[in-house]
Amino acid sequence: MKGFYVRLISLLAALLAAGGAFGAEPVTFKANAPMIVPMGEAFRVEFSLDAMPDDNTFEAPSFEGFDVLAGPTVSRGQSVQIVNGSMTKRVEYTITYVLLPRQAGNATVGAASIQVDKRSYSTRALPIEVVDEGAAGGKGQPAVSGSSGAQGGSAAGTDAQTAAQGQVGRDDILLRLSVSRQVVFKGEPLRATFKLYRRVPIVGYENIKFPSFNGFWAQELNVGNAAWQRETLGGKVYESVVVREYLLYPQQAGTLTVEPADITAIAQVVVQSSRNVDPFFGGGHEVYDVRRRVQTPRVSITVKELPAGAPSSFSGAVGRFTMEATPPQGPLGANSSGTFTVRISGTGNLPFVQAPKLTLPASFEQYDVKTTESIKTTAAGTSGYRQFEYPFIPRAEGSYRIEPVEFTYFDPGQMRYVTLASGETTLEVTPDANGPNESYVVKGLTKEDVRMLGQDIRFIKLGRAQLRTVAGPFLFSGAYFILLGGILVLFVLIYAALRKQIRDSQNMALVRGRRANKVAVERFRTARRYMTEQNRQAFYEEMLRALWGYMSDKFNIPVANLTKENVREELLRRGVATEEAQRFSSIITRCEEAQYSPVASARMSDIYREGLDLVSSVESVIKR
Repeated sequence: MKGFYVRLISLLAALLAAGGAFGAEPVTFKANAPMIVPMGEAFRVEFSLDAMPDDNTFEAPSFEGFDVLAGPTVSRGQSVQIVNGSMTKRVEYTITYVLLPRQAGNATVGAASIQVDKRSYSTRALPIEVVDEGAAGGKGQPAVSGSSGAQGGSAAGTDAQTAAQGQVGRDDILLRLSVSRQVVFKGEPLRATFKLYRRVPIVGYENIKFPSFNGFWAQELNVGNAAWQRETLGGKVYESVVVREYLLYPQQAGTLTVEPADITAIAQVVVQSSRNVDPFFGGGHEVYDVRRRVQTPRVSITVKELPAGAPSSFSGAVGRFTMEATPPQGPLGANSSGTFTVRISGTGNLPFVQAPKLTLPASFEQYDVKTTESIKTTAAGTSGYRQFEYPFIPRAEGSYRIEPVEFTYFDPGQMRYVTLASGETTLEVTPDANGPNESYVVKGLTKEDVRMLGQDIRFIKLGRAQLRTVAGPFLFSGAYFILLGGILVLFVLIYAALRKQIRDSQNMALVRGRRANKVAVERFRTARRYMTEQNRQAFYEEMLRALWGYMSDKFNIPVANLTKENVREELLRRGVATEEAQRFSSIITRCEEAQYSPVASARMSDIYREGLDLVSSVESVIKR
């Protein structure tokens, strides 16, 4: 019995230990040191750990370029907090060094490492700029304050404000744009990163403006969790953070320019003041807000045209893709539905991938393609898949050969076109289970060859004949020729109508133009639902799809060439007023700003109403 209790207690202890291990918070090990230090002044470097380390596992960096005046000094601290029965334990383990720089210039405090529960953790290397006091002008690094002091109108206040302005140099706050590459093919994505650099504390931003990326289709990346990091730029040490990042897909060849981004940053500095003098501790201090407007320079991107000789199955896809084609399984009955599925997967300009062409036998009735997609956009590019479902109904039995589906994309890495093809498929169609008896079905004929039989044979007339006298024969009479002429005219009209219907059905541009308003209305309804749900991101994306899609379908403009300039020229060419053409560009710009800028002030109801009015106005002008 005693052994049983011992084993039970051991099991409970193991379960508690395992629960503690699974519930443990992630360990954080980081280094902290000033970015700028004056030559000849000592400073502190702290390595902070929020857990108790394993004994004798701390490895300090070499501190090359510095003299170690003191350290390592270890401090430990623990605190326990219980709230509503939940216990939170906090551990602080800090190792401190006091360093003295040997010479002015850029130096680096290397990475330190430590172990916790036999797992190793390392800090980041910290660049430090050592400045000569004479060259720095005694500026130092401004302290951070959480409140803003009043700015008086006296001469002393003016002097303090001037001193505050002098605390922030021209290069203390910078905004830079970097692109992953400056020479790309049309449709090949590139990454544009807007990064802010600071050497003084920043407490806010004003007048934020980012470019509209004319000539590009832009997809914003999520940088909400970006943290400030230390970085050396132009020989100076800054704290930097990514403020915006985009994937840009060039839609036209030539030299495209990314316009400057513009931000007004508010720096907060502390200056010595002669007004608020403390009788015990001497002069006071005042906190001032200093505004600095920063811009990125214009960046030019060279966009190369895709090589000539693209196969007919190429529709503008650029990247690397795979194709999976799934024909309908098993035999199908006549007049029953089937689906042919094609999935395009990979990385590239997936949003622009169009459905490959599927050629079905003449006796198959084919319906509109259904598209589903799963697309993920990251800094590495856009990846995922687009799936196309081709529903159809075979109308006659038989054995049918379905031609292979081909999909061609351009691979920028190999600089060539790659064609993917599905295998050839044979589909067996059995007789309709609800149709006539099989003995009445003519074998080997399609529905175009089947003619109704039994219409030219009548039963023998039984009984006495009923003869009557007529005034004259109908043949070659006036009524005969009138009826014959009417039949001929009716035949000509029917023939002309059928020929027009065939031409219209073959003219995909005309079909798209007629369906443009209907598709746009459906998308406006979806946008209205998002507006009701207060889903801003989805609302503005759907409004952009509705407006761009309407212009593409109405004027037969390929997606790859769909730009504000092309649409504006097409509207003017079709007789639309200049104000309406400008209004289209304005709505698109406001949607993009509202979608990508958190400070955008566009109201969803205004955008929705103006989009409807614009489409209605264009429809009324073009249908005249």
